[in-house]
Amino acid sequence: MAKLALLSVSDKRGLVDFARALVERHGYVLLSTGGTAKLLAGAGLQVREVGAHTGSPEIMEGRVKTLHPKIHGGLLARRDKPEHLAQAREHGIELIDLVAVNLYPFEQTVAQPQVAFEEAVENIDIGGPSMLRSAAKNHESVTVVCDPADYPAVIAALDRGEGLPALRRRLALKVFQRTAAYDGAIARYLETQQEAPDLEALSGFPATFSLSLPKAQNLRYGENPHQKAALYGSFHEHFAQLQGKELSYNNLLDLTSASYLIGEFERPTVAILKHTNPCGVGSADTLVAAWDKAYATDRQAPFGGIIIVNQTLGEDLANLIKEIFTEVIIAPRFTDEALAIFAKKKNLRLMVAKSGQAGGGGAAGDLQEVRSVVGGVLVQDRDRVLGQVSDFKVATKRAPTPEEWAALLFAWKVCKHVKSNAIVYARGEQTLGIGAGQMARVDSSRIAVWKAGEAKLDLHGSVVASEALFPFADGLVAAADAGATAAIQPGGAVRDAEVIQAADERGMAMVFTGIRHFRH
Repeated sequence: MAKLALLSVSDKRGLVDFARALVERHGYVLLSTGGTAKLLAGAGLQVREVGAHTGSPEIMEGRVKTLHPKIHGGLLARRDKPEHLAQAREHGIELIDLVAVNLYPFEQTVAQPQVAFEEAVENIDIGGPSMLRSAAKNHESVTVVCDPADYPAVIAALDRGEGLPALRRRLALKVFQRTAAYDGAIARYLETQQEAPDLEALSGFPATFSLSLPKAQNLRYGENPHQKAALYGSFHEHFAQLQGKELSYNNLLDLTSASYLIGEFERPTVAILKHTNPCGVGSADTLVAAWDKAYATDRQAPFGGIIIVNQTLGEDLANLIKEIFTEVIIAPRFTDEALAIFAKKKNLRLMVAKSGQAGGGGAAGDLQEVRSVVGGVLVQDRDRVLGQVSDFKVATKRAPTPEEWAALLFAWKVCKHVKSNAIVYARGEQTLGIGAGQMARVDSSRIAVWKAGEAKLDLHGSVVASEALFPFADGLVAAADAGATAAIQPGGAVRDAEVIQAADERGMAMVFTGIRHFRH
């Protein structure tokens, strides 16, 4: 009995060569449908139409064509069970030994702007997943291919005349991963199309949370060498690596934090980060001037850190950066001269933030944040809100001067990206001292003051930002004692009146934003 291969694909890359190898080198008879059959016949290959094979024509505009016992019986019949084989013979069912199917492009369809709901529904594949699942369930006997990238491996195994058990099992796993992702994409799309009063769907957090992402790469290890790790998803669609060692787990976390931070700024800006916290940020008319401000904040912490800029990185800045050890540099573009300078540091990772992605724009910025907890995961929208300045309220008797306002808004942008408890001192468009991640807010303030002192930066006339409210007056008093003349914070503490009074007694201006930016 002839060996049958059923080919029915939307993605036709490599299909003709694959089919020709099956026929000419391994004696398969081809079954196919619609456009796939026409493509194969046009390439000079003999093809049996599925309708002729089943004795049932395609009906309902092609919605029903492969949902037939002669298809699924041929896929699901166990070769090791005589009763299965006897029933196949009784009902005229030929066994199908190989299936190559990929699915209607549902994800690509719904990604199109303003796609019609009817078009999206018509791109929900029914027959394809059914054939894939039948073949994958019976992978002991059936080779199933859902990804054109696997065609060469299948032909190579057939050419060697080897058994295919291990390959079939791997391909079957890939099928169920693909169909799970496909079903997840359909469910997520339909959730977005629900009408009120479905409040769960409208909230963006459905009753069941599912996430299926392809593996992008294995990582050498996780946060520490004894932890295994891998990267999943579309990271490489948002960043391109030009040189250097493979990105590590920690590099990826730092790079993500850096890109979100730099997205807050439009003027030429340089940010230096370490362990996902900014240790220096500066904005100016040029990147070189911005670098001078950012690096002046802390000349020690940037060792082994991450540097990100929001404009083309040129020769002048490259000559300054090359003097310190840096793990990763991110820019929207590098000049040829800068690339030549950095090329001498073979391990230095240079990353290009693709258009619209630095700062989390485009698809990357729409992703929800997912973190594991005991027994499950937490899911939240990314914190993309700074607040409207028109909604900010001056809480003190004295309002900030224009210079203080500018510095306060700069510090507020940076403070949003510092781990809680967070305190940022700034003057103009320069950070002067940053305190991160302390259990008491006053301790973060003390650390920021100490860091400014280490850098020999004068805090007199500076401003201070706190990502969350001052629960007591002590944090504000510490800032005033250090020389700050204005503060910005969310407000809303039980003791707000005490904090405001402390500010007024010291002649400070204080702004309440009404928005908190915790980062745990």
